[in-house]
Amino acid sequence: MSQLEQIIQKEYSNIAGIVVSKDGKTRYENYFNGCTANNRIHVYSVTKSILSILIGIAIDKGFITSVEQKIVEFFPDYSIRKKEQVIQNITIRDMLTMTVPYRYLFAPYKKYFMSSDWVKFSLDLLGGRGKIGDFRYAPLIGPDILSGILVKATGQSVLEFANENLFLPLGIFDLKPEVFHSKEDQLAFYKATDRNSWVADELGINAAGWGLTLSASDMSKIGQLYLDGGIWNGKQIVSKNWVEESTKEQSKWEKRGLPYGYLWWVNNDKESGFAAMGDGGNIIYVNTERKIVVAITSLFDPKARDRIAFIKKYIEPMLES
Repeated sequence: MSQLEQIIQKEYSNIAGIVVSKDGKTRYENYFNGCTANNRIHVYSVTKSILSILIGIAIDKGFITSVEQKIVEFFPDYSIRKKEQVIQNITIRDMLTMTVPYRYLFAPYKKYFMSSDWVKFSLDLLGGRGKIGDFRYAPLIGPDILSGILVKATGQSVLEFANENLFLPLGIFDLKPEVFHSKEDQLAFYKATDRNSWVADELGINAAGWGLTLSASDMSKIGQLYLDGGIWNGKQIVSKNWVEESTKEQSKWEKRGLPYGYLWWVNNDKESGFAAMGDGGNIIYVNTERKIVVAITSLFDPKARDRIAFIKKYIEPMLES
């Protein structure tokens, strides 16, 4: 353990918290950089995998018919440009698998953050020269369409639906919506370790691709939920079928050789498993064969070292001893 912590301090120094479990039991838990078990960190794109779970729950409960539903069904008042009729054929599944085309070459982040309606902003950028079915990873702009679908389908905000159907059953409490009023607010949020929030636009629609704060313990619970086929404390939170479908290869980022499920990254080596990954080294890692869950929160560092490599080199061998 002391060797592991020396490695963390030297090579992975932005780690804030780490929880490791095997066979449902915590084998290692520690915190760094002045953080404790109570600190919640912005986990960036781990948020996408939480959205995937919520879409699954919404389908389980009948709010959404299936992943094959067209996204335009949820936005009947949205006017589609004549040149972008391809939008009419985009399904929820296409959104979940990152296989939809966008009209931008370089993501217009500044305009996105200044927009009051992130769902419409994303809808306006669908289309272009690409085609449905080609993998195109959309870090921020695009996934918010799924948030809009959840709101339309359930009649609740994304966070309200998440609190009722996912977070509270797992013992994840006190999350509130947070709206930025300035660039300074946003930058402060990125650096904070004491926010219990999920960022929303001015209309109250929670971001789908980023903006959620979680602790390492929170993420460990989510990983264990999925390792156990959607069951928590004997209750089926999300269907086993959704867990299996969302964490198997549905598309692939061919350029990087990375299989993708429904907003989950899928293991591409000999052992089965999957991960939710966010910038800076935030990760929920699940090895389904060895029954291992590793949850890591990290302070943002654009040059953070690969967490999958860290887990495979240092964490998994430790659990075999």
